[in-house]
Formats: sequence, C-alpha cells, structure tokens
Amino acid sequence: MPLVTVKLIEGVFTPEQKREMIGKLTETMVEIEGESLRPVTWVVVEEVLSGDWGIGGNGLTTADVHALQRQPAAAGSG
Repeated sequence: MPLVTVKLIEGVFTPEQKREMIGKLTETMVEIEGESLRPVTWVVVEEVLSGDWGIGGNGLTTADVHALQRQPAAAGSG
C-alpha cells in the first residue's frame, strides 16, 4: 500500500492544484506498481506554516515561494 506524502508551504497552491497533484501522483504510482494498487494508494498533502520551512538556515515564506514561481526557469534544468 503506497503512501505518498507531499509537504507544501501554506497558501502556495490552490485546492485545484493540490487535487491535480494527488491525481498525478496516484497515476505515477499505479504506472509503477500496477492498477491493482490504485484503491490502496494514499496521497497526503500537508501544508507547513509560512516561515516554518527552513532552507540554508533561513525560513521560507509563502511570499518567497511565490517570488520563486515568477522567476524564469534556469537554463539546462529539464
């Protein structure tokens, strides 16, 4: 029984985007494990309070993530 846990900073993704994540992550697990595991594949989306997620010794806020989303993708990353 696969359990996929996704942690996000609060307020970054809409409910629709989170539903899309759940659907796509479920599909990915089914592709790997087989269709018979669909009914027992769990995806949990947990939101962390803005500022409670630290990277490199600094708290990351919802505003910080929104600023990152607006930046162009780095060359060669994909």
